[in-house]
Amino acid sequence: MSGSLAIVGLGPGEARYLTPSALAALEAASDLVGYGPYLDRVPERAGQAKHASDNRVEVERARHALMLAAEGKAVAVVSGGDPGVFAMAAAVFEALEAGEPSWRRLQITVEPGITAMLAAAAKAGAPLGGDFCAISLSDNLKPWEVVTARLSAALSADFVIALYNPISKARPWQLGKALELAATIRAAETPVIFARAVGRPDENLRVLTLTEAVAAADSADMATLVMIGASATRLIAREGRNPIVYTPRSVTKSPCATSQGRT
Repeated sequence: MSGSLAIVGLGPGEARYLTPSALAALEAASDLVGYGPYLDRVPERAGQAKHASDNRVEVERARHALMLAAEGKAVAVVSGGDPGVFAMAAAVFEALEAGEPSWRRLQITVEPGITAMLAAAAKAGAPLGGDFCAISLSDNLKPWEVVTARLSAALSADFVIALYNPISKARPWQLGKALELAATIRAAETPVIFARAVGRPDENLRVLTLTEAVAAADSADMATLVMIGASATRLIAREGRNPIVYTPRSVTKSPCATSQGRT
C-alpha cells in the first residue's frame, strides 16, 4: 500500500513544545484526523484536509484514519500530549488489530510528544525523580472498582502518582473520592500538584497539601493534571513563588543521600 499513517503527539500546548519530528509528520500529511480542539492547534496548510470528530469516538476516528491511509493518503492522527499515554496510539492499534487485514501493510509510525505529567513535573521541579506511575481516573473504558484497586496498590507502594482525566461534567466526584482514598494511606502534608493547562496561556500550577487537595478537588477539570507525592517528596520554599517540588532518587529522605542511578 502506498498510503501512510503517523500518530502525532502535539505536546501540552504551545508550538514550542512540538518536536521537529512531529512537525515534519504534520507538514507531510495530506489529511489530518483528530479531536476538533486538537486539530485547531495545527496551522492551516494549503491542500491539507482536516477531519474533526468528537472526544469519545477514538476507535471510530482511528478506523477513519486507517481507511484514508488505505486509499493512498498520507494521514496524520493528532493527539494532545503524547499519543501513547491514554491517547490515540492505542486506539489506532486496536482498530488495526480488529480491522481489514490489508491495513497491516500500511506504513504506521508513532511520533511522541510531551505528555502532561512531564510538562507539569518540569514546571514544578522534579517530582518524578523517584519511582512513579500514571493512572487515568476515567471509568469510560474500565470499571471504577479497577481504578480504585490500582490506585490503592500504587499508594501503598509509595509511588508518586500522576492522575490523568481527573474530573468532568459527567463524573465530577471521582477526583474527590481518589484524593480521599489517598488521605487514608498518605500523610496529610503530602505534596499534591494541581497543574492546569500547562504550556497554554491560561496555565496555572498550585502546590497543595493532601488535606488541601481533598478540599480543592472540585476546582480541577479535564485540563488539570493532578500529581500526588510520595513519602520522600520534598519542598524547597521560595519567597513569593511556588515551592520547588522534587522526589529524591534515593529511597532515603536525606537531600544529600548517596547517588543512585543517573546523575
